[in-house]
Amino acid sequence: MRFWHFWFNSFVLSSQYNPPRFVEMLMVLLAIVMLIVWNFTLQTPYMILGWSFVIGASISILVREAIAPSPDIRVNQLAAFFFLSISLYGFVYVFQTL
Repeated sequence: MRFWHFWFNSFVLSSQYNPPRFVEMLMVLLAIVMLIVWNFTLQTPYMILGWSFVIGASISILVREAIAPSPDIRVNQLAAFFFLSISLYGFVYVFQTL
């Protein structure tokens, strides 16, 4: 029980300390879940929702870094551009198969 209490407190502290990063992390985690579900079911709505979460999180990262740069700005921007390019490739794949 102490283990779960520690993770819950870390979760709450993380959401209070830096809310934009928390929302971005949550969007990326939901995207991972949706893409895993899509991998097993091969239903297009799961993939579209997963890639939409990835696009939203990467644009949010780029906007946050433009407004208030962090010390590791280059790594964050490269990761955001990488996520954005992969999600755009995913959308092209979806529309070619429809």
